[in-house]
Amino acid sequence: MKLRIVPIMLSVVITASVLFGGWFLYRQFALQSPLTQVVSNYDGVNSSQIDIKHNTVTLKLNLKPETNLRDLVNHVNKEGRSVIGSRELKIEVEDHSSEVLDQWWDDAMLSVAEAMDSRQYTDILDSLNALAEDQPNLKAKAQIDDKNVYVSLTDGKSGKYIILPRQPGKMEVWNHA
Repeated sequence: MKLRIVPIMLSVVITASVLFGGWFLYRQFALQSPLTQVVSNYDGVNSSQIDIKHNTVTLKLNLKPETNLRDLVNHVNKEGRSVIGSRELKIEVEDHSSEVLDQWWDDAMLSVAEAMDSRQYTDILDSLNALAEDQPNLKAKAQIDDKNVYVSLTDGKSGKYIILPRQPGKMEVWNHA
């Protein structure tokens, strides 16, 4: 029996094209397209990039200043539940900060870290507002849900978004006796 190379190679190429093409179309139209629609329909989103992997869905967001980040995350979790499923949702917000906002955040980091460690989340907004008393155009907003604390800083033109996990990393003790 003589094997014919051309029909075998043609079968392999067609099979691979159908399998990978079907997988690509499923991923594009059944997963990414509906989630892109959910994210882009939210007021305050300039653009988004979505990366869906086996265990995670990563959203890279470009937001307008004063966008309500917590409500956006809740909206995506609620409306995109069929796509996200049991995957972990990771949010990465593109930084459109200014030097003033960066300095403000740097000055507040110690008190914010202390508030997070002691779970006194209302102290976050208090410390940010205390640091911004002499600059009326600076506005801070801190919101919370069951997983994260969302801090939004704006000066009217620029915005800085920080997502702080409510469950801090666990430290291990070394037992070197």
